[in-house]
Amino acid sequence: MSKRIILITGANKGIGFETARQLAREGHTVLVAARDGAKAEKAVAELAREGLQAEAMTLDVNDAASIARAVAQVGERHGKLDTLINNAGVALEGWGVQASQTPLDSWRAIFETNVFGLVAVTQAFLPLVRKSEAGRIVNVSSIMGSLTLHADPTSPIYDFKSAAYDSSKAAVNQYTIHLAHELRATPIKVNSAHPGWVKTDLGGEGAPMEIVDGAKTSVWLATLPDDGPTGGFFHMRDRLPW
Repeated sequence: MSKRIILITGANKGIGFETARQLAREGHTVLVAARDGAKAEKAVAELAREGLQAEAMTLDVNDAASIARAVAQVGERHGKLDTLINNAGVALEGWGVQASQTPLDSWRAIFETNVFGLVAVTQAFLPLVRKSEAGRIVNVSSIMGSLTLHADPTSPIYDFKSAAYDSSKAAVNQYTIHLAHELRATPIKVNSAHPGWVKTDLGGEGAPMEIVDGAKTSVWLATLPDDGPTGGFFHMRDRLPW
């Protein structure tokens, strides 16, 4: 896979930042996007101290004008986008809150970022991804979005449920399937990634995986070869059940 132009949303910290680091080490042109432009600049400066080059971008996935400005900026600078990694996401409900007790405001806020923001960014950048010879779209999902595993009493996540967050990731997975189907006759590949339970602000210090490993699935899907999969849900190259 030749050197690519790769944009990562929510890339100023956590898994998004580590994904940017690993892709920059591979020599790709990485666009570090964050809602707060100053935080994106700080992340790029940190990469620079490691000898890695990246570009900072302001991109609020919940702001149509911000998305439009980012698209125009990428178009003017690069003329195309080879990979879009939809990494930005939120979890705004407490783990273990009963589905019947999850406030409607939480449902709306979580879906606004995790689903509607992701779709808005993808729709806006798709014309630039179409200009790539081998476009890739990576939707960072979660195993918590797996209906199969949530319904299976023997699965490791059966007793770990957060209705709004889990449902938002199931919606992301459904969008992945539909978009991959729409683009099946093109060179563009669309996949969902489960990073794993990682030591981040979201995963907590008790998580078993380090951030460096949490980024590996997105890095792989961002640089898939021509014979790579599309329309799938993966963790560490293993296919997960929907």
